[in-house]
Amino acid sequence: MVEAARPGGKRVGYIRVSSVDQKDLRQLDGLELDKIFRDKASGKDTQRPELQHALQYLRDGDVLVVHSMDRLARNLDDLRKLVFELTGRGVTVQFIKESLLFTYEDNAMSKLLLSVMGAFAEFERSLIRERQREGIALAKKGGVYKGRKKSLTTERAEELRRRVAAGEKKTALAREFGISRETLYQYAPIA
Repeated sequence: MVEAARPGGKRVGYIRVSSVDQKDLRQLDGLELDKIFRDKASGKDTQRPELQHALQYLRDGDVLVVHSMDRLARNLDDLRKLVFELTGRGVTVQFIKESLLFTYEDNAMSKLLLSVMGAFAEFERSLIRERQREGIALAKKGGVYKGRKKSLTTERAEELRRRVAAGEKKTALAREFGISRETLYQYAPIA
């Protein structure tokens, strides 16, 4: 199913992968689109830079094309909010994997379908996380899982703590050491 934009409207793609090393090649491959917005960010909320740009860019008559519901939002509340906001502005939302289309003319059945399909996607994500936690627990029990590698060597961590104690700016230090501010605070907690 390919939904054409209304006259004057554009077909706009939105692609999201969770991490920088993931590839987004399979999403929307081969589709004719006027513009594509790409995020390399978690879907835990809707505060993603390119999603926000897409929301600002979209106009009445446009079609937002997304590979699947979980690429747009990971929970039902965010999914419903985004779809209802967009369709309320006259933007059609098309999900390729699920073969679903939501328009400004949607009825009660469309809203039900969105809620049911979104709930299944959220449930599936929860199952994946649960299986992942179980797998990690088994690997730890078997001595296979060692956890994530430390961001800094012992020497670099000591240098970081010394420089924080000397009053250097934490943002600059985090940038220099190639770590986030959150990681910096794990190495050098606020006294």
